[in-house]
Order: sequence, then C-alpha cells, then structure tokens
Amino acid sequence: MPSNQFTLGRRRFLAATAASAMASTLLRPQQATAEDASSKNKICVFTKPFNSLSFDELADKIAELGFDGIEAPIRKGGHIETQAIADELPKLVDALQKRNLEITLATSDINDPDDPLTQKFLRTLGTLGIQRYRMKYFHYDFDLSLEEQWQEWRPKLKQLAAMNHEYGVQGLYQNHAGTKYLGASIWDLREVMGDIEPTDLGVAFDIRHATAEGTSTWPVAFRAIQPNLGMVYVKDFAIQNKKVTNVPLGEGYVDKSFFKMLAKTGYAGPISLHEEYLDHRDPDLVPAHLAAIKKDLAVLRGWLR
Repeated sequence: MPSNQFTLGRRRFLAATAASAMASTLLRPQQATAEDASSKNKICVFTKPFNSLSFDELADKIAELGFDGIEAPIRKGGHIETQAIADELPKLVDALQKRNLEITLATSDINDPDDPLTQKFLRTLGTLGIQRYRMKYFHYDFDLSLEEQWQEWRPKLKQLAAMNHEYGVQGLYQNHAGTKYLGASIWDLREVMGDIEPTDLGVAFDIRHATAEGTSTWPVAFRAIQPNLGMVYVKDFAIQNKKVTNVPLGEGYVDKSFFKMLAKTGYAGPISLHEEYLDHRDPDLVPAHLAAIKKDLAVLRGWLR
C-alpha cells in the first residue's frame, strides 16, 4: 500500500485522537481576563500572496516575521489544491513545524457536506491535528426569498457541523461585505446557524468587512455574533475615488477600539492578519508583501496592548 494512504484502522485511530485533542482545546472556553487576553492570542497571517514560494521558503519567511502560524489557502488556486491535500499538506505541516509554526487555519472551498472532497479534506485536517478551516461562502439568489435559502442552508450547515465534530475540527464562516453574501450583515448568520455548537461550526469575525457594512453599527454586529465567535480577522480599508479600497492597517476606517472591546470579552482565540492591498498574484511583489505584513503586524501588536 502506498505510504501516503492510511489503513481504515489507522485512519480511525488518528481521527479519534485528533478529535479528542481538539475537543479538549475547543470545549475549554477561549476566555481570559481582560488584562491578559491579548497576550494569549495566537497571531497568524494569511499566506495568499506567497503561492510562489516553496513550503520551506514560506516557513522561513513567516518565522522571520514573528508569527505563531499561518492561514493556509488549501483551495483552487491556493498553495495546495483540495484534491492534493492528503499528499501535500503533511509536507507543509512538516516545514512549518521545523520553525515552530502551525497551520492555525486552512482556507477552503468546503461548504457542501455531500461533496466527496469534503470528507477527504476534513479527515486530512483531523489526522494532522489542524484545528480550524474557513468555509466557502454562500451567495443569495434574489429571485428566491431569504427564508427559502435559509431553509436550504440550515441542514447543510448542521450536517457539516456533525462531520466537523466527527473529525475533531472546527469550521468557520467569515462575514464578508457585499450584496449577495450570506453573513455580510451578520444577523443572518445567527439565523442560519441556529443552535449549532460554535466549537463545531462558528464564525470568523472580520472587523474590516463588518466596518464596511456598518461603519457605525459594527459594535452591535460584533455583540450579536460573539456567542458564535471562533476567530478574528484583521485588515483595513478606505474610500478612494468613491471606491472601497484595501489599505495598510491603521490607515483606514477600522477602529482600534474594537480590540479593547474584544479584550473585555476575554477572547483568547487566534487572530489572523490579512494584507490585501498589494497584488497577491505577482510573485515579484513577495518582498513588498513581506515588508507590508511586517508593518501591519507591528500596528496590530500595538492595538492589542
């Protein structure tokens, strides 16, 4: 049998072991006192701009920047394609572990529990001890009522949450600004998620997108979704020539007071830094991305003090 395949018994053993470890971590409330919460937040970085780097090169660069881990794009056009996850993801994990780094979150194309790739994806994450993944979005069809679409998505999310629980991983749905995104306004995520345990399927709260959708009401949106909170995303934006444009952290509309609010909740979970104001498709810009991320990280650490 090829070395990259698992026997059924080994798969079950490893998945069960990972699930147990995941449960012990996730079922402990990710809380701390307001005074020490920020010191407990692991900070990772979304590595979308670095697909041109080898796994070892990526690990070296991220370690030099001072992060705890990465948010790895495991999806179409990402550092690893979903179909190749069983073969390639262990190699990335090994490269990161040599630098004392982790995959804090895997960004995915996963949102359909009936897709055969979903089970492969979740099984691989569980086996490797990767605790979280970001889901693919759902988009509204305005020819249908919202309630019709919620009724379609609710059972899918419950089934996916059950699969997450089985493999010991946590799915996270990111709120994203935009006309047709489920979750852009935040409240509809609560409507669709219902009573799903957030340790199985929660929300990656993106302060940039929440601010873009509600410049003055994002504090209400955050409080509404806090019971489902599993992760925090950080980036910034401004309005330039009447167009929403991503900008360096601290140069836009994102209010650093969010982090005081976050600390008061006792949140001690991970934070993912996104740098999206340079073209991520141009490999010649890798040095510029690294410099930009270093600067953004310094701003973020200042806000977390």
